[in-house]
Amino acid sequence: MARIFDVVEYPREMKDEIVHRFPETGVADLRIGSQVIVREGQNVVFMRDGRALDVFGPGRHTITTANIPLLVNLISQAFNDRTPFTAEVYYVSMREFADQKWGTPQPIIVRNPGVGLGVALLQGFGTYSYQVSDPQQFVNQIVGAQGYYRTGDIENRLRTMLLAKLQDLLGETTAKSNVMELIGQTNELSAAVRATVQDDFLAVGLTLKSFYIGNLKPSSKSAEELRAMGMLDMQTYTQLQAADAMREAAQNPSGGAGLTAGIGAGMGIGNALSGALGNVGQQQAAPASGAAAGAIPDVMTPDEAAQFLKVSAEDVVAAIEAGDLKARKLGNAYRISKDSLQDFLNG
Repeated sequence: MARIFDVVEYPREMKDEIVHRFPETGVADLRIGSQVIVREGQNVVFMRDGRALDVFGPGRHTITTANIPLLVNLISQAFNDRTPFTAEVYYVSMREFADQKWGTPQPIIVRNPGVGLGVALLQGFGTYSYQVSDPQQFVNQIVGAQGYYRTGDIENRLRTMLLAKLQDLLGETTAKSNVMELIGQTNELSAAVRATVQDDFLAVGLTLKSFYIGNLKPSSKSAEELRAMGMLDMQTYTQLQAADAMREAAQNPSGGAGLTAGIGAGMGIGNALSGALGNVGQQQAAPASGAAAGAIPDVMTPDEAAQFLKVSAEDVVAAIEAGDLKARKLGNAYRISKDSLQDFLNG
């Protein structure tokens, strides 16, 4: 014989539970006159045949034909309204679920007008909070027949919604502003994401209470990722790699190893860059002879070497002083031979 529940309650604090079904398996056998206890911060949704029908707020409720008419009207009224009936009872937490984390699993590509390559990859992270605004709709559309539903069960769906809106807004904003200007607008972007995604949350019975961008910055591996996406040619890529390697060498007191790994690893990057630099003159509209055509001169100043490597003269001097790039010092000035530069690039 089925057990008839005269009192229905869920006294636990629902810290990470959004919905808890009573009982977790099967259905609740109730009858007119049964007591339903709903605590502060909870709502109860009654379901039958897959439909959410009636909702109770906080308090002690006695089931009558008056307070759950949609449910009772589906049930036979024989035996002086004392017949047991079955229903699915869902306790829904109405508290705000704060400090939820979001982040960009993959960098977002944006335009970067007037700076460098004209594109950039951004990574960001932050927090958001939400609350159930329509428990009946949330149970109907999201929970289904699960025995309980936790914050972790919906976090991927919510993050996807948030990141889709963030990506759209970044695309619109960078059409007018470069990345450095964009990074200074995190408060405005946070407010815009919250406003534009609100309808998506409401559609599943939720309200987005807050959305904050904690950090927004260029990806630390932009050159590699852009090349993998087919947005960098080999020449530009190797020039960027050379610049990164020279900066690493300047910070490496032991010299050598880090720089060689940075430039020479993979597909012969040093040789590729050397060839690319030697062909610069062929890409000019009106090539000339010697240095004017873009060929590497036999002897260079740090400034001239820096122009070929697309780095600053300070980076070149730092590589010389670290012992990674051979040069001759004449008075206070350095002179770099073509052979030394090519040896340096070839690792």
